Amino acid sequence: MIKLHNKYFKPFISAKKIDDALQRMASEIAEDVGDEIPVFIGILNGSFMLTSDFVKKYPKTCEVTFIKLASYEGVKSTEDIQRLIGLTQDLTDRTVIILEDIIDTGNTLNEVYRIFKNEKVKSLKIATLFYKPEAYKKDFKLHYIGIEIPNKFIVGYGLDYDGLGRNLPEVYQLKEPQYMTNLVLFGPPGAGKGTQAEFLKEQYNLVHISTGDMFRYNIKNKTALGMLAKSYIEKGALVPDQVTIDMLNAEVEKNTDANGFIFDGFPRTNAQAEALDALMHSKDSQINAMIALEVDDEVLVQRLLERGKTSGRKDDANESIIRNRIKVYYQETAILKEYYAAQNKYYGVNGVGSIKDITVRLSHTIDKI
Repeated sequence: MIKLHNKYFKPFISAKKIDDALQRMASEIAEDVGDEIPVFIGILNGSFMLTSDFVKKYPKTCEVTFIKLASYEGVKSTEDIQRLIGLTQDLTDRTVIILEDIIDTGNTLNEVYRIFKNEKVKSLKIATLFYKPEAYKKDFKLHYIGIEIPNKFIVGYGLDYDGLGRNLPEVYQLKEPQYMTNLVLFGPPGAGKGTQAEFLKEQYNLVHISTGDMFRYNIKNKTALGMLAKSYIEKGALVPDQVTIDMLNAEVEKNTDANGFIFDGFPRTNAQAEALDALMHSKDSQINAMIALEVDDEVLVQRLLERGKTSGRKDDANESIIRNRIKVYYQETAILKEYYAAQNKYYGVNGVGSIKDITVRLSHTIDKI
């Protein structure tokens, strides 16, 4: 994480990924241009680093020059773009390739095409290292694209935030805090966790992500991740944490406007908790709390045996299996309790009583958070 002026930026695109994109673009352009000597024109200020690195990778003879346009104020792309420094050479019948550091709205291209309208060039092509397809509003063709990125403000590798950041060899993305409530809901078998999750998601407008439901959906619909998970399950092997995290990421991405999430059934180990923290951090968010429903073992056993009379689940009808499930839960939760307690994020809630009473207790805890 870096700080420029009053804003924070997180790592986004590595120097190697940039270098690979430039190498690919240079090869593509060289093949298209053939034996012609093109004129590469960098758009200042941003493209100075890009242009320098690009022409060093270009495998044939070329010419290089620059023009300067004003297109940014702070972190907003302005509508008013003015030509500041023009061309000084004759480009009649030349192949001209504009080297842009980034194209988002495409407003700069209006001025570029205006400048070259009367230059009588043989061919005018646009090459951009970074491209934001979600933001692009113009019809101009982009002939060469290095890396497509989301519509987020970035700095580094020639791009700046109010003058700072151009010298960074990699690219950073603006960190935008997400005001969300993200809960890990835990409870032993029979604690009523699923029932309470339904009430809480309605009350707080949260998205409930049940790991079990998520796996069943992906396997039933034969998604790539579902088929991968199924291949491990059929071999009797544990599904790797990364597969589960990738599924969770897909679910979070489906609900980008959510007020937050209730994670049910994940994490179960420290490694999974760390992976979930990393996932939420990548979304500029965090896990706010682990809430565990606390119920006496004997109450749980009786609840599950009663449920087994109508649920049809064999593991609800066998007392020894029930007690083993409860034992496994405590073994797992004890580890996670320490993990979240160390962050002051563990909350135990009495899970005995009517559904309504338990919901009220959970709500009081969440409201305090």
